Amino acid sequence: MDRVEKNDIVVVDILDMNQDGEGVGKVNGYPLFIKDTVIGDKAEVKVIKALKSFGYGRLMRIIEPSSDRIQPRCAVAKQCGGCQLQAYAYEKQLIFKENKIRNHLERIGKIKDYVLEPIVGMEEPWRYRNKAQFPVGRNKNGEIAIGFYAGRTHSIIENEDCYLGEEINSEILKSVKEYMEENGVSPYDEAAHQGFVRHILIRRGHYTREILVCIVINGRKLPYKERLVEKLLKFKKDGLKSITLNYNEEKTNVILGTELEVLWGTDFITDMIGGITFQISPMSFYQVNIEQTEKLYKKVLEFADLTGKETVWDLYCGIGTISLFLAQKAKKVYGVEIVPAAVQNARENAKRNGIQNVEFFLGASEEVLPEWYEKKKEKIDIIVVDPPRKGCERELLKTIVKMKPEKIVYVSCDSATLARDLRILEEEGYKTERVQGFDLFSQTVHVESVIMMQLVGK
Repeated sequence: MDRVEKNDIVVVDILDMNQDGEGVGKVNGYPLFIKDTVIGDKAEVKVIKALKSFGYGRLMRIIEPSSDRIQPRCAVAKQCGGCQLQAYAYEKQLIFKENKIRNHLERIGKIKDYVLEPIVGMEEPWRYRNKAQFPVGRNKNGEIAIGFYAGRTHSIIENEDCYLGEEINSEILKSVKEYMEENGVSPYDEAAHQGFVRHILIRRGHYTREILVCIVINGRKLPYKERLVEKLLKFKKDGLKSITLNYNEEKTNVILGTELEVLWGTDFITDMIGGITFQISPMSFYQVNIEQTEKLYKKVLEFADLTGKETVWDLYCGIGTISLFLAQKAKKVYGVEIVPAAVQNARENAKRNGIQNVEFFLGASEEVLPEWYEKKKEKIDIIVVDPPRKGCERELLKTIVKMKPEKIVYVSCDSATLARDLRILEEEGYKTERVQGFDLFSQTVHVESVIMMQLVGK
């Protein structure tokens, strides 16, 4: 293998793509990872980093485009980096994601002898996000800039109409920007930790079409806030229900602070998943793609195969979306969540929907579950987990194994940490039976998975 050097200009055929959506090519056997290329491209590339066994290149130009390369809809798709696959034909995106799940399960998890069901794609893979968070700053000319951070940076790429989000978002952003310009309200300067408006968060109910606008500010008071409300009230006809301020005075990358002030309307909107109504605040976790989430939750129910006699635990339950779905078919469902506001929302959602065979606990799953089991000595039939991207805590996996549920249904947004956790569970007597991917994040490299495991003894 002949190594290339930094700043070399080389011609590369893109043979594969890695899990981050970067094209993979070889120069005399030396692998190069090249952002913004797709399988089948022939590209001129500048080497920007040359390590011992692989390197990174910057795309200079496409010499011969892949037959699967398409024109991105978004003019700033390359700079923004949020849609890593926008130049790749959608049917190929689905194949990429299915292969990603398979490769992680088999390479990281050492999982064998399982059924990988065809990935569930979208009929229309655009305008699906019901939530958007826009950072606010200044551009090089000193003007107010609203958009998204460029990949791995905090530089704002100006874009007020993301093709993944609701069309009305751009009109709302224009109104907030007008209010800021007309009233001298400054955007946040991250380096100096000065200025007012940090982020603009917009949520819209998929079915209800209700709109929530939340302005995240650096401080406790927003100048001329009544004028902001006046600007936004023109969206009442479109379903506006909530205008809030969120206080975040910390020097942090975390978008939201812990306190809200209602400027108009309520501090929440409502939406539905599978006929169940949910209350959603600016700080609630709620799936961003409801069309696909409904399909995913139906698969969770199918994998759980409930008869009405089962006791089910839903760990990392958030505002109770999966818990309430399961409660329609189970004898009893217990949800566990560590975020107090989410537990409160979950209890309110159960009450709102008249669902009584569900109970929610506040705390860490690895602490709540064994304590309950020690007191009750009651058999647990099924455990459902839907952890954050980092996967399950190791202590929780030990607890699950100790409880010995007959079945585990694992919902994952990161197939690498999923594979790691499945390997641990398989070593403790569980068998991965069925796996299915769902494209909840079209145009990006992310993919959701649902897995069913059975206890086979040890």
